[in-house]
Amino acid sequence: MPTLRSYAQATGLPGVVRLALIFFLASAFLASALTAAAQVAVTTYHYDNYRTGWNSSETLLTPASVASSSFGLLGTVTLDDQVDAQPLLVPNVNITAGSQQGKHAVVYVVTGNDTVYAIGAAAGDVLLKRSLGTPVRWPLGCRQNGPNVGITSTPVIDLANNILYVMAYTQDATGPAYRLHALDLGSLTDKITPQIVTASHTLTNGTKFVFNATYERQRPGLLLANGNIYAGFGSFCDMGADVSRGWLLGWNATTLTPLSANQVLDTQPTSPNTFFLSSIWMSGYGLAADDSGNVVFATGNSDPSGTTYDGVSNIQESAVKVSSELSTVVDLFTPSDESILDQQDWDLGAGGVLILPEQSGSKPHLAVAAGKDGNMYLMNEDHLGGYSTSKNNVLGTYKIGGCLCGESYFVDPKDGAARVVTSGARNVILWKLKTSPSPALTKVGISPLIVNGQGAGFFTSISSNGRTNAIIWAVSRPASAISKDISLYAFNPDSSGSIMTQLFQGIAGTWPYFGAHSNLVPIVANGRVYVASYKQLQIFGLKP
Repeated sequence: MPTLRSYAQATGLPGVVRLALIFFLASAFLASALTAAAQVAVTTYHYDNYRTGWNSSETLLTPASVASSSFGLLGTVTLDDQVDAQPLLVPNVNITAGSQQGKHAVVYVVTGNDTVYAIGAAAGDVLLKRSLGTPVRWPLGCRQNGPNVGITSTPVIDLANNILYVMAYTQDATGPAYRLHALDLGSLTDKITPQIVTASHTLTNGTKFVFNATYERQRPGLLLANGNIYAGFGSFCDMGADVSRGWLLGWNATTLTPLSANQVLDTQPTSPNTFFLSSIWMSGYGLAADDSGNVVFATGNSDPSGTTYDGVSNIQESAVKVSSELSTVVDLFTPSDESILDQQDWDLGAGGVLILPEQSGSKPHLAVAAGKDGNMYLMNEDHLGGYSTSKNNVLGTYKIGGCLCGESYFVDPKDGAARVVTSGARNVILWKLKTSPSPALTKVGISPLIVNGQGAGFFTSISSNGRTNAIIWAVSRPASAISKDISLYAFNPDSSGSIMTQLFQGIAGTWPYFGAHSNLVPIVANGRVYVASYKQLQIFGLKP
C-alpha cells in the first residue's frame, strides 16, 4: 500500500505544497477513521439515567496516549453565549437542512441565548443553529448566572425517534415562560408543537398554588424515562422565596401532554419567614431514574428557621424518590441535622443523586448523594433511610469536601470492583465499593489539587475500554475573578500508590461571571473530549 508521502511525491508538486498535502491527507484519513469508529452516542446528562458519567467504550484514548504530546486541543468553536449544559453527541446523523446536508457525527450544544447548535464532531463546523426565542435578562436581578438565562439545563435525546428535547426559557410579551421543545436531530425544527410549562398543585390548606415561570429556575438535566420527559425546578438566588417552590413536572414524550400529577416539595401554606423553596437544582446534575422507573433527585433548603421540615408537606434537604407518574413520594432520606442545614443554607441538593448499577445481582441497590456540607451518604436505594433526629439510617457517611458537584462511577480493571468518584472541594477522590458482608466505601486514591476559586467542588466523567485504560476527566472552575480560565484535567485511577497520576492539564475555555458557578461536565467519546464554556466549545483529542 502506498504511503501518504509517496502519494504526495508522485504528484510532482513542490516540496512545501507536498508537505501541506501530506498533512491534509493525514488529517482527512484520521477524521475518516474516527468517523468510521464513532459508535458511541452521549444522549443524556452523565451518559445514562443512573448518572454514572462512565463511557466504557472508548477505544482510542488511553492513559499513555493522553499523557503524551500527541494529545491536546484540536479546535475551538465560537458560540453566541455562555453554556451551562453538558454537550450531547450523536454519530451518523442525517442533517437535512442547511448547506452541509448528509451524514455527520454531531455535537449538540445549547446556550444562555436560547440557541441550539448542531456542530460537526470531528471538524467543529457549525452545521445548524436555531434560536428558540429571546432569553430572560438577569431574572429577578439574580447574578448567580450569566446576564442571559435561556437554556441552562442539559437536553436529552431520543435516538429511536430522532428527537432532541430542550427546555427554553424566554422573555415573552406577557413575561418569562418555559417551553419544552421536541426538535428533529437533522433539522432542529419542532417535530411536536412546543409545550408551554403550566402547572398547579393543592397546598395543605386546600388552596391552589400555580406554577409561575418568573420565579422558577429549570436547572437540572432533563430525564427521559418511562416514555416521559421529566424536569425539576428551583429558584433564582433564593429570590422570591415567598412564591418559589421546588417543582417536579413531567410530559408524555410522544405528545408533550403534561402528566396529570406533579410534585411540589413544599406544600405548607405558611412558614415563619414566608420562605418556602425546597428546590430541585443540584448544580445542574440530572434527575435520575432507578430500575423501577422511579425519579430520584435531591432537594435544597427551605425556611431558615429550621423548623418547617416534616417529610410530608415539606421535604427539604433530602434525597427523594417519586413514582414514575409523579403521584407519590415513594421514599426519602433526610440527614439528622436537617434543621442545621436549613439554617446554614447547606443544601444537600447542591449535588445530585448517583444510582450505582447493580453488582452481579447484589442487593440492596445502592445510591450516593452529597451537598454543601461535604458529607456523602451511601444509601440503600431500595429503602433510602427516612428521617431520624438521632442518627442517619444510611449505610455509611463519608467526607468528600464541600460539594457543588456530582459523583461518577466505573468498574476498576485491577480488581473488578466498583468505584465511586467524588469531586468535592479541590480533589478527585476514588472510593472502592465493598458489597460483603455489608456495603461500604473505602478511600483508595486521591488526585493532586485542581485549580478552583469558586464554590467547592467540580464535575467529572470517566472513559475506559471495557475495564481497561480507565481515565478520570474533570473540568475546573475559574481560579479567581481575575483569572477566568477553566482547565481540563485527566487522571489515571490505576496509578501505583494512593496519589493518582495527572495525565493532562490544559486550558479548556473561560468563565467571566465569577459569582455564577461553572458547573461544566466534559464528555468523552470516540477519541474526542468536548468542553463547552463561555461562548466556545473546545475539542481535545489525538493530533494527526
